[in-house]
Amino acid sequence: MNILEHKLDELNSMKNYPSQIYYDGNLELLDRVKVSIVGSRKTSKYSREQTHKLSSTLAKAGVCVVSGGAMGVDAVAHLGAGSSNTIAVLPCGINIKYPAVNKNLLTDIQNGGLLLSQFEKDDKARPWSFVVRNELVVALGEVLVVAEAELESGSMRSIEFALKMGKEIFVFPHRLGESSATNELLKEGKAKAIYDIDEFVSRFGIVGTAQIKQGSFLEYCSTNPTYEEALKKYPDKVFEAELNGEINIKNAVIYLV
Repeated sequence: MNILEHKLDELNSMKNYPSQIYYDGNLELLDRVKVSIVGSRKTSKYSREQTHKLSSTLAKAGVCVVSGGAMGVDAVAHLGAGSSNTIAVLPCGINIKYPAVNKNLLTDIQNGGLLLSQFEKDDKARPWSFVVRNELVVALGEVLVVAEAELESGSMRSIEFALKMGKEIFVFPHRLGESSATNELLKEGKAKAIYDIDEFVSRFGIVGTAQIKQGSFLEYCSTNPTYEEALKKYPDKVFEAELNGEINIKNAVIYLV
């Protein structure tokens, strides 16, 4: 289905407003505060850990994470946010789960979150379609986080779009000799480093990581917290919701039914 009968102000920053955007999933995520996270497909353990922590913290604070559904940083960002708190923008039609290694992840997002694509439902990914995908990912977010990237990598196109759109760019601090693109952005003053994830999240008008947008217990559960986390925050409601069949606990993680 095409969503462009609903004007999205975020897309005015694109070079050309899209003629079509197809979707499958929860359109209400477009109304949430959104942060775009991108980066390398082959990434370090440090970047994976920090990306997961960042996206999880954002989701718990009611912020929707936007990424491109690719391997590496994209997949970690989606997983950290939880399928019901993330938007995946595809370089192909929505019927094509690309890359195949992320098929289950993309299916989960389709069922609980939101898939977007500027391509017809059965269109396959082409070299130029990744650039189209990247522009939409950047446009949707209030800011762009580049978790890890090397100079000359595909993430550089996302960085270029962010600079043209006037979006703030944030990066993780990396050691010398690693993530050359993000270190270069810091050197040139084109990006800011995330030294404290909670402090970064507080930029979006949310105090701390425990306060959930709209403050509801079920919305908190939609971020897929661990059973232990939920029990500490809502000791009475966890048992009640489980008895009422509103939540399901699997592998010590809470899911909405």
